[in-house]
Amino acid sequence: MMTDETSLSPDDMTIAERLERIQARIAAASARAGRAVDDVKLLAVSKGHGPERIAEAASAGIQVFGESKVQEARAKIPLAPSHLHWHLIGHLQTNKVKFAVQLFETIHAVDSLKLLDALNRGAEAAGRNLQVLLEVNVAEDPNKFGLAPTEVPALLEAATRCLALDVVGLMTIPPFTEDPAKARPHFARLRECRDEWRKTTGFPLDELSMGMSHDLEVAIEEGATWVRVGTDLFGARKR
Repeated sequence: MMTDETSLSPDDMTIAERLERIQARIAAASARAGRAVDDVKLLAVSKGHGPERIAEAASAGIQVFGESKVQEARAKIPLAPSHLHWHLIGHLQTNKVKFAVQLFETIHAVDSLKLLDALNRGAEAAGRNLQVLLEVNVAEDPNKFGLAPTEVPALLEAATRCLALDVVGLMTIPPFTEDPAKARPHFARLRECRDEWRKTTGFPLDELSMGMSHDLEVAIEEGATWVRVGTDLFGARKR
């Protein structure tokens, strides 16, 4: 008898099957929000998974992957399919910038003027243009990285002088809660801040990187354009 895919545990599914399930979730959330499904992009978070798993995901049609640590990415990216696109989603130390600008097209977690300047110098030296997002700690959680909302306008002003960088949007990671609905105020706040800064700074800030495996629907309903999905795509990481 054929097994109904909807009854399968994620642990029993291939990456292609998990991807299909995630795409259905994205489509349903987009429809509820009255948004086109193409407005929301999937960033496959491959940290903790090897090149063979990345190749399997690429075979399923995924082309954009996110890594959290530069050192892990340096070892892994050369072994992965060469046509893929790479984003850095974790905290970046300035002493890793020279490697990051070679490995990644987009940096999601710029959280200080010092890092912004270092990335601009590194990108200029490498002859590259980088897309960056500013990480905003909208919850002002002392345990998380990110700019306080009040710090963002000054960084955007500084970014006008960074010719090798293109600030394309904002990113946030709300405090974890088992109930995805409790993340909604943080996602809504980032969108509201973005709308305000659009008017006052002239930056379009089209990209909102927010939402992960357990709360992507809420993030999409509040305006996410990138959702960062790891566990529900690759399964739990081996520790």
